[in-house]
Amino acid sequence: MEDKNFTILLFEDDDNDAFLLQRALKKANINNPVHRAVDGQEGIDYLTGVGPYADRGRYPFPRVVLLDLKMPRKSGMEVLEWMKSHPDHKVIPTIIFTASREQQDIAAAYGLGANCFIAKPSKFEDLEHLLKVLHEFWRLCEKPGTGPTIEDEQ
Repeated sequence: MEDKNFTILLFEDDDNDAFLLQRALKKANINNPVHRAVDGQEGIDYLTGVGPYADRGRYPFPRVVLLDLKMPRKSGMEVLEWMKSHPDHKVIPTIIFTASREQQDIAAAYGLGANCFIAKPSKFEDLEHLLKVLHEFWRLCEKPGTGPTIEDEQ
């Protein structure tokens, strides 16, 4: 069964970028729940269910992560490294969504296990189109926790 309304965890410290992303999602008719972490440590707390994030009814485990690189407390690279070193988190499709186009950032992100690296578009219309394409792609992909497990088949 396909999960059209998978939860997206957005790591974004810039209020304007977060607002534009939310607006573009709405305009593109993408109604998935989006939870925002304003710094890397808050995102890790969300992923591990620490503090208020222990309420998975209110803060569901994400099926996709949009991760900015330049963030306070823990950078996107530090978060990515942390995610890929934890079994429950390394399987979450992780999209680097950042202003950087530097080759060293791109190589480092893929080296740490990012599923893709996308530079934020400068035009709103391009952002809206990009989000439609990303959403459709990840909607069609199987994500951990969506199919039968080995135990179910035995």
